[in-house]
Amino acid sequence: MVTKVDALAKQLNEQATLADKAEVTKNGDVDNEDHESDEDQEETNGAASTNGTPGSKKKKKKNNKKKKKTQPDLSTPIATLFPNKIYPVGELCDYKEDNLWRTTDEEKRAQEKNNFDDYNDARKASEVHRRVRAYARRNIKPGMTMTEICDMIENGTRTLLEVPATRGGGFEAGGIAFPTGCSLNHCAAHYTPNAGDQTVLQYEDVCKIDFGVHVNGRIIDSAFTLTFDPVYDNLLAAVKDATNTGIREAGIDVRLGDIGAAIQEVMESYEVEIGGTTYPVKPIRNLTGHSIERYKIHGTKAVPIVANGDPTKMEEGDFFAIETFGSTGRGLVRYDMETSHYSRAYELPKSGIRLPRARILMDTINREFGTLPFCRRYLDRLGEEKYLLALRTLVDSGHVQAHPPLCDVKGSYTAQYEHTFVLGPTRKEVLSRGDDY
Repeated sequence: MVTKVDALAKQLNEQATLADKAEVTKNGDVDNEDHESDEDQEETNGAASTNGTPGSKKKKKKNNKKKKKTQPDLSTPIATLFPNKIYPVGELCDYKEDNLWRTTDEEKRAQEKNNFDDYNDARKASEVHRRVRAYARRNIKPGMTMTEICDMIENGTRTLLEVPATRGGGFEAGGIAFPTGCSLNHCAAHYTPNAGDQTVLQYEDVCKIDFGVHVNGRIIDSAFTLTFDPVYDNLLAAVKDATNTGIREAGIDVRLGDIGAAIQEVMESYEVEIGGTTYPVKPIRNLTGHSIERYKIHGTKAVPIVANGDPTKMEEGDFFAIETFGSTGRGLVRYDMETSHYSRAYELPKSGIRLPRARILMDTINREFGTLPFCRRYLDRLGEEKYLLALRTLVDSGHVQAHPPLCDVKGSYTAQYEHTFVLGPTRKEVLSRGDDY
């Protein structure tokens, strides 16, 4: 297994080298964010100079040395980096008003300690997510294929969690929680490349990077939007602000509909100018956040991003992913494009599977993914061949669910930000929070 993990680490280093070669942006300028200026800098010396002339200026020597770029470490397993097996706590937020007493209540503090193992699993998954996305944000550049981008992220997760290279994602102890989403422009969610997809990331693209990590079934679901053209900055700012608003409003006994209303109000206060046209930023009203359960990415509660009057309340112990989507289009998505995402049904039908090849494929799905979502690339990785008819049979029989890409109107642009948090006994913990978003 060590040899296979080392092979993944080597592949990640090769990808980083390729990404560095793609530093040139669309207009031919070199990305120089980590370079020092070569211009002479002058400073006024108010005291007397060596020749006795007050106020003389002296030149600083040119410093043509480049700062060494620090790559996030994805070659060392996370368990090695934290030998005590205690992982960093996320952003802690006190509850508001009627629940503020929980912060110092002894009984609630004791409950918090009893939940340590569960929370530590989530914190481990969060630390992996932060490290992988830092690496991805540093290395993703225009000119890369979407397959290269997904491989970079997924191999990073596999390496940090020591998932054998022959496994699809790492189902039981920890690994990939669902396929890496890299939806572009008008496509808001559920796009990942299938085999043969040669789509290349362009300078003008708006790319949503949505990936998940799990440890012992405790899933961290977090997403960000990547752009290279600053024209989209206000679109990203609107969605990031809306997501943070949802997180801030969330709490024990808070109604889901009230959170949606707060998110909508913030997002609709923004507009963005693209190509000389000003667009209002609209929340995509038929997409929601969701509760998360062990090995179950979508729980029973949905968090709207518009006001819908839902009286359902958040409860102590709930894990949630607050995700918001903003669009310059209609603010409504529909199924479009080729399907890549699938998942085994949580409740399997009583009817059997007649096609022998479909039964074999179902055994693979149960063994490698359980109830975690998967994609066709993962089946390819496992050596499955000529499985499309069997997969379609499982979808038709209700044993497997298909999740096609979700798209607004062509020509529009969509953005997404997402975080996972838990409503603990004493405080809310935003598990996936990082320095980046």
